[in-house]
Amino acid sequence: MSSVLTAPDPTTADPLQILHDVFGYERFRGRQQDIVEHVCSGGDALVLMPTGGGKSLCYQIPAISRQRAGHGVSIVVSPLIALMHDQVGALHEAGVDAEFLNSTLDWNQTLDIERRMQRGEITMIYVAPERLSTPRFLELLDGLRDTDRLALFAIDEAHCVSQWGHDFRPEYRGLSILHERYPGVPRIALTATADDLTRADIVERLELQDARQFVSSFDRPNIRYAIVEKKDPTQQLLRFIEREHPDEAGVVYCQSRKRVEELAQSLCDAGLNALPYHAGLDAAVRQRHQDRFLREDGIVMCATIAFGMGIDKPDVRFVAHVDMPKNIEGYYQETGRAGRDGQAADAWMAYGLQDVVNQRRMIDESPAGEEFKQVMRGKLDALLALAEATDCRRVRLLGYFGEPSQPCGNCDNCLNPPDIWDGTDAARKLLSTIYWIRKQQGIGFGAGQVMDIVRGKTSEKVVQHGHDKLSTFGLCADISEAQLRGVLRQLIATGALQVDAAAYNTLVLTDGSRAVLKGEVPVRLRLSLNTPTARAPRRERAGKTAPAAAALDAAGQTRFAALKSWRAEVAREHNLPAYVIFHDATLAAIAERAPNSLDDLQGITGIGGKKLEAYGAEVLRVSLAAG
Repeated sequence: MSSVLTAPDPTTADPLQILHDVFGYERFRGRQQDIVEHVCSGGDALVLMPTGGGKSLCYQIPAISRQRAGHGVSIVVSPLIALMHDQVGALHEAGVDAEFLNSTLDWNQTLDIERRMQRGEITMIYVAPERLSTPRFLELLDGLRDTDRLALFAIDEAHCVSQWGHDFRPEYRGLSILHERYPGVPRIALTATADDLTRADIVERLELQDARQFVSSFDRPNIRYAIVEKKDPTQQLLRFIEREHPDEAGVVYCQSRKRVEELAQSLCDAGLNALPYHAGLDAAVRQRHQDRFLREDGIVMCATIAFGMGIDKPDVRFVAHVDMPKNIEGYYQETGRAGRDGQAADAWMAYGLQDVVNQRRMIDESPAGEEFKQVMRGKLDALLALAEATDCRRVRLLGYFGEPSQPCGNCDNCLNPPDIWDGTDAARKLLSTIYWIRKQQGIGFGAGQVMDIVRGKTSEKVVQHGHDKLSTFGLCADISEAQLRGVLRQLIATGALQVDAAAYNTLVLTDGSRAVLKGEVPVRLRLSLNTPTARAPRRERAGKTAPAAAALDAAGQTRFAALKSWRAEVAREHNLPAYVIFHDATLAAIAERAPNSLDDLQGITGIGGKKLEAYGAEVLRVSLAAG
């Protein structure tokens, strides 16, 4: 068999050649090429690209190119140790000299990396913003600058610099020093999520006013969005997983640590392989759970937002929210962790009136200034509008980021358009009831009592307070409790009603109530977010076969399974997630091609020069043995 290989050129600074030789891709995607060429030539850039869109290559290829062109070392600012480890591990697999400096290294290891860094022997150094701003590290950078060995600054997860962002990290504010102290060194700031306000804040805080902005489409067409009315979220989640994603990896986000623990246990009791993750767990436990999620198949991670930034696992088939996030940026960032491999995935959320109450209360009780609170209320309102929407979810989501689009045909509202009803009259009756209770008794009551009154329920509490004598008693007897809760949600979402957290979550009228009471503002809602007709049709599944391999014939499936087993062994030996060795799509392409020689492996996406040299013979052996 032939084994003549086309040797990659380790000296070329050409970005396209690096893309092919190092990373094993034939062409750039989307705006990658424009970004890479701009940064390679020394330009500053702000890059907004969705999760899974290939942001890392936008700074990794310029770092390699600029080093080969004699510009020296690139500094990558990264917020999480786990993210640094996986990124550096993946670069080592591709044959790139990359290192990280963080608390996991001992003193001798740190000194060795610093010396190699000073000699210009390393292509990329990953550091946290806290380390970058220390006098010791700045001294290292000064030395590189003075010897013309400082090639590039890459600021990953750049939304962390903004107080309007969903992952604000005060330490990121100190990164303005890069422009002030090293004005001749190009900078690239990257994020997957930023609305106009956050984007403007990133530009101001990082002094990127002269940087070229590259904004890619925020659309992830492979993700199906669905939102249901919360009734019994644990059982609703179980039904969703069992119906759509049995034995597949997923992330479930909860608001509290306690809820994370309870839900993980409930899923385990139901026979799922679930793990908890939150900041209250011991660091070693968190690391162990994250490693298992990244390295094993079919694990469901129940987590707070402490989990997820930089999670590159490509085969997460669903992200679920059993509690509503704070804003659309958080929702988009978290749901974007599903389907990074481009295969079909789901974003599922259950939300209810109490979610609205809780989020409003957290904003109102925050010690922040009123300007900040107003912005946060606006962001929450946008998410509530998405949740209550009766039109295409994707159009609403993309519209929030300023991107026009057409109905997608792949969200719950497109697949099963909801029935709409006019809730204006019910809203007026609810607000009137709240008004008269306050006027007659000087105190307020919660949502349950108000709904009992308008539905004409003679509960003990209704009779005790004489609320059965109110003129609005029983005026909504023909309307279900679920529908009335929807009306209250929308009234709270639009600011026509408030919840007084200091007075046992009682309902309070606002200045916005008057327009609704006068019938000047219509209230139109879906009949229910959880009716059987709202269920999306089940997607065609291929058993436990990975989506990337679903189209293979029987022989191809056998080769794919053998290659996947081999990959798992290699990943364990290297202490890396399996996808860092090869993605499923690469294994599927090998299985489909059925190679008979090393030459046959060349040109397969994901097989760069180093991986072909390191694994080519073994891949060929496994594939041939599997027939």
